[in-house]
This record gives sequence, C-alpha cells and structure tokens, in this order.
Amino acid sequence: MKKALITGANKGIGLEVAKQLLQKGFYVYIGSRDLQNGIQAVEGLKSEGLDNVEAVHLDVTVDESVKAARTEIGKKTEVLDVLVNNAGISGGGTHSALGAEPDRFMAVLDTNVIGVARVTNAFNDLLQKSAEPRIVNVSSSVGSLTLQSDPNWFAYNYAKYAIYGASKAALNMYTVHLAYELRDTAFKVNAVCPGYTKTDFTNHQGSVTVDVAAGRIIKYALIDNDGPTGKFFSEETNPETGEIPW
Repeated sequence: MKKALITGANKGIGLEVAKQLLQKGFYVYIGSRDLQNGIQAVEGLKSEGLDNVEAVHLDVTVDESVKAARTEIGKKTEVLDVLVNNAGISGGGTHSALGAEPDRFMAVLDTNVIGVARVTNAFNDLLQKSAEPRIVNVSSSVGSLTLQSDPNWFAYNYAKYAIYGASKAALNMYTVHLAYELRDTAFKVNAVCPGYTKTDFTNHQGSVTVDVAAGRIIKYALIDNDGPTGKFFSEETNPETGEIPW
C-alpha cells in the first residue's frame, strides 16, 4: 500500500486530496497544525468508510514540529511515496506592493516557502526509498511572473496579492531547483495551481469546486515514470495542456 503525507490537510483542498488518495488505495497521513482539527477530519473520513488514515501534528513553520512528525511517521513506515505540500496562508486579504507590511511578508514566506523546504528536507529520506516518489507543491497562477506582468492576461487588473504572489513565485523557484537536483532519480516534482477554489481560503468564492481542485493535484501525485517533472501547471489557466509559464 502506497503512503502519502499531505500538509494542511484537515480541511479544504488538502482534505479532499486526502479523500481522493484514500479512494485510490493509499494510506494517508493528514498533517494538521492543530491536531484536534486533524483528528476531526480523520473521524469524518472514517465515517465514510475510508479507514487507512491518521492525523499527525505538523506545523510547517516550527522546526521541532516538523522533526517530531518525521519521527512519528518514521515509526510507522519506512517509505513515503507522495508528499503534497499543501499548507499555505494568504496573509489576509489583498496587499499592494507599497502597502504590504514586513511582518506579514515574513509570516507568509515562512509558511508558503520555508515551510515547504522544512517538510521536504525532513521527509526526503523516506521519499528516497519509494520506487516512484512524487512531490507536488501547491502553487498558484498568481505566482507566475510571466502572467502577472502581461496586460493581456485576464487577471492582470484584478486585485493584487503582492505578498501571496511573491511567496508563490518563490515556491515555484524552489520547485525548479528541487526538480533539478532530483532530475536523475525516480522523483517527479511539480508545482500545481488547483484554481480559484471555493474554500475557507477564498471565503468560499471561486469558480472551481474542491473536488475538481483536488483532482488536479492528484493527477501529478500519480503521474507515471514518463510524466513531467520540474513543471508548473494550471488547468484553469491552460485547459489544453495545463502547463503555464513561470
């Protein structure tokens, strides 16, 4: 049975990713900053007959928490097949480049970029033991420098997210470097934008349902050995091939 860890998976897209992986026969570790919320999420999944799941306390912004989660999961399995770096924050609303407060920048970068590196580094040894290791970094099309600077892009004149966009652009760069370092291995590492999804994160605004968004992530968590690595995908932006420019 393959095993997956999903960060920030007690609700929203992360929880739906967990559900869909469980339906495909995975054993899933739900990483949750608040363990009680994670336990409640697990209870909900088990009530649907999805039993191969457990909650793990995991705050991606705290070194000790990440190390403790690695120790806990390492006692239960020697192999991790899929890591979905889903945990993320927006910093609260929209932020202009001139109005963005430094402390909010730091908080968002710590979660959305440094947190991903913390978790990936901590669980790399378990992933290395998988025959088909997959890493999906949940990104956003607002992290595309090409799209954000194009006046012809449909969202060019929408509200700007200087903090969130900068964090996702940084996450994309991390994804490029990680994929490069692992290019001669069985790893597949990609950045995936799930789309503008109706969850708590967007105040339930959006054009995409959570099951569709999760399915987009699942696709790259399950790609075969001939699949892409080191790419950036947004099926909402490019329905034909999914790939979008950095």
